[in-house]
Order: sequence, then structure tokens, then C-alpha cells
Amino acid sequence: MKNIKIEFTAQELLLLTNLMSDQLFRREFIDPKMPGYKGDRSELAMGKELVLRLKNVMKQVSEPSAPTTGSRRAASHLSANGNGMPDAV
Repeated sequence: MKNIKIEFTAQELLLLTNLMSDQLFRREFIDPKMPGYKGDRSELAMGKELVLRLKNVMKQVSEPSAPTTGSRRAASHLSANGNGMPDAV
């Protein structure tokens, strides 16, 4: 897979994460009740993993001195700008 670098503010990332969580809830619990729905479990699992990764980034931004565990990808490749937030996610 090709990596893509995108810049977000903390507020934008929080909004995006919340919207993604809402959509995943819909795909997991509401859409399967619709006639003819055909879900993709691997896509749902990938979405959940992505939301967890983004929440880990938010945790790192809000608590820079607290070490985080459980992340499968290190954010060490991101440089911090003047306000201590990563330049890109």
C-alpha cells in the first residue's frame, strides 16, 4: 500500500474521527437490517483499526508527555511544528 501524507488540525482530526465512528456504527448495526444489504467485514475491521490509529494520534497530541501503547504504527516519522503538534497525520 502507498502511504499518503495529509495535514490536519487537532480539531479537524477530532471531527473526522467522530464522523468515521458514527459511520462505522451505522455500517455495523443499522445497515445490516436493511433489505439486500451486503456488508464487507474486512472493510469494517479496517475502518475500526483506522479509527483506533487516529484516536491514538489524538491522544499523543493532547498528552505529549504520556507514552502510548498498543499502536501498531509509530508516529516517529512525523515532525512536530512550533505548537508541538505533528505537521501531518
